[in-house]
Amino acid sequence: MAAGAPHDTKASIPACGIAVMAKASMPGRTKTRLVPPLTFEEAAACNTAFLRDVADNILAAADRASVAGYMAFGPPQSEPFFQEHLPREIGLIEAWYPNFGDCLFAAIAQLLERGHRSAVVLNSDSPTLPTSLLVETAKVLARPGDRAVLGPAHDGGYYLLGVKAAHRRLFEDIAWSTEHVARQTQERAAELGLPIHVLPTWYDVDDVTALQMLQAELFDDRSFAPGLWPNQPRHTRTLMQSLTESSDLRGRLAFNDALEGAAE
Repeated sequence: MAAGAPHDTKASIPACGIAVMAKASMPGRTKTRLVPPLTFEEAAACNTAFLRDVADNILAAADRASVAGYMAFGPPQSEPFFQEHLPREIGLIEAWYPNFGDCLFAAIAQLLERGHRSAVVLNSDSPTLPTSLLVETAKVLARPGDRAVLGPAHDGGYYLLGVKAAHRRLFEDIAWSTEHVARQTQERAAELGLPIHVLPTWYDVDDVTALQMLQAELFDDRSFAPGLWPNQPRHTRTLMQSLTESSDLRGRLAFNDALEGAAE
């Protein structure tokens, strides 16, 4: 069910629609794998900052390619949260199902139904993802012929999947939330005879190790992937700076790391 759209006429519809798989921020129900070292409230604040930065990243990509941005959101009735926190240029698509594959497929299908010639689903927890990778995705999908684009994540999942047609098979028999997701998706593409363009690997901030990677990238000039220019996430940077200064986030991260080392 469509809850909003940034484009009114067929002629104005950009070629590529990008939908972020987004969950409204709720303490105790959002980014809970970051607790500890974060509190539930801090983890929810991270989710909000990530969403705002990912939205800004899509809008930056739209300056360099024919792109439109959306949030494929849940849970139901959470539309006011997204209207409050995101730019008005970002459209809203409700996509909330028990199976994550159904959420992804529904977002893809709705983007194509809106008239975009290609559709991309994007994760909500890679605030430093290089804008160049979004631009590359849109340009690859603009080439003639059916094809897909896959952005593998460092944990074996993927941060991005783009297609030109709604291939349901890409979302079937996938072990979601495991290290097998990207490989299994490539296997489904092979079954379909679908050419797949693989982007450089990037990381999701969905656990404490990745939170430490984000901290190092933002404040210690340690890039996740040398040779790629990361997005500069102003909302995430402001939040992390505030947490570091007001609540000793660095100390908590170091303490958590020490606990994990002792457990090994």
